[in-house]
Amino acid sequence: MADKPPKPGPLLQTAIDAAHAAERVIRHYYDGEVAVRYKHDETPVTAADVEAEEVIKRTIRERWPGHGFFGEESGQENMDAEYLWLIDPIDGTKSFVRRYPFFSTQIALMHQGELIVGVSNAPLFDEMAWAERGQGGYLNGERLAVSEIALLGDAAISAGNLKSLARSARWADYGRLVAQVGRIRGYGDFYHYHLLAAGKIEAVIESDLNILDIAALTVILREAGAVVTDLEQQPIGLSTRSMLASAPAIRPAVLAALFDG
Repeated sequence: MADKPPKPGPLLQTAIDAAHAAERVIRHYYDGEVAVRYKHDETPVTAADVEAEEVIKRTIRERWPGHGFFGEESGQENMDAEYLWLIDPIDGTKSFVRRYPFFSTQIALMHQGELIVGVSNAPLFDEMAWAERGQGGYLNGERLAVSEIALLGDAAISAGNLKSLARSARWADYGRLVAQVGRIRGYGDFYHYHLLAAGKIEAVIESDLNILDIAALTVILREAGAVVTDLEQQPIGLSTRSMLASAPAIRPAVLAALFDG
C-alpha cells in the first residue's frame, strides 16, 4: 500500500492553498486572450503572471502577515524576515503565451536561509508536487522516491537552459557525459524535476536559471532523496544560477564524467 501523505503543516497548507488560488487565475487567462509585454531582460510577462502572484501573496499574508516575499513580478519585500516566501507565479511564461503546457507555479519558503517548504503546481499536467522538510515529498498524494540506477549506460538524464554552459569550457565536459548515458532528454522547466523526484530519470542539469525557478523543487527533490547542488557543487541559495540534481546512486558517475575526464 502506498504511503498516505501526512497532514500538511500550516505553512505547507498555506503554500498549497496559494497554488490552487493561482491556478484559477492561470486557467482563466490560458483559456482566453492575454496581452504580453516584455521586461528589461526581454522575458515576457502577462496579466496572468501579475495577478497570480498577487493572489499568492494575498493568501499568504492573510495567515502570516509578518513574512517576507521575493516574487518574480513584484520583487523583494521584507527580505530580512525570519520567514521568506519565494514565488514564481508562472515559471515558463514563454510556454504559457505560446499555449503549450510546460509551465508551473513555484512557491517555496525559507526559514532563516534554509528551504523548508516547496510546492510545484503544473495546471495543464494536473500535477502538484509538494514537500515539507523532514516529511517526505509527494506528487498528487503519492510518495516520491528517486531512482537507484547507478550506471550511466542505464541512466536517463535531462538538461535545460544550457546557453551559458554551451559558451563555456564545460561544454566539452557535458558532451563527455552525454556520450556515456543511456538516454539524454530535454524535458525542461518543472517537468524533468518531477520525473527525477519520481524515479523516472536519474539526473537534471541546467545552467541558466534563478532561485525562484528551483527553490520549491529543491525541497521536493531533497525529500524524495535526491542530491541537489549547483553545477559547481555548491549549496542552493538565493544567488544560485545553475542546477545539478541527481539520485545518489548515479551521482559519482555523473561527477566523474563532468569533472574527472
